[in-house]
Amino acid sequence: MAEKLVLVGVIPETVVIGPSDQVTWVAGEGQLKVEFDANRCPFASNIFQAPAGMHLMSGPPRPGTKAASFRYRLFLNEQPVGSGEIIVREK
Repeated sequence: MAEKLVLVGVIPETVVIGPSDQVTWVAGEGQLKVEFDANRCPFASNIFQAPAGMHLMSGPPRPGTKAASFRYRLFLNEQPVGSGEIIVREK
């Protein structure tokens, strides 16, 4: 499984993944939370959380997820700090 790294506060804000890839978010300071729309999320969960300094991994997209763009919001210590986008491409 390939891993696409997102450093919070640093480009890239858009990541393209395939059906067997996963996204990893990293924030050096503070608790990190990534939240997708509950009705439009390519992963098994629409909310991911990790303590400071930990890698937050999405896991691969759910089977049957069609190629599309999915927006998410980023929170650091429960404060909104930005947004991003995951583009899931077909095999």
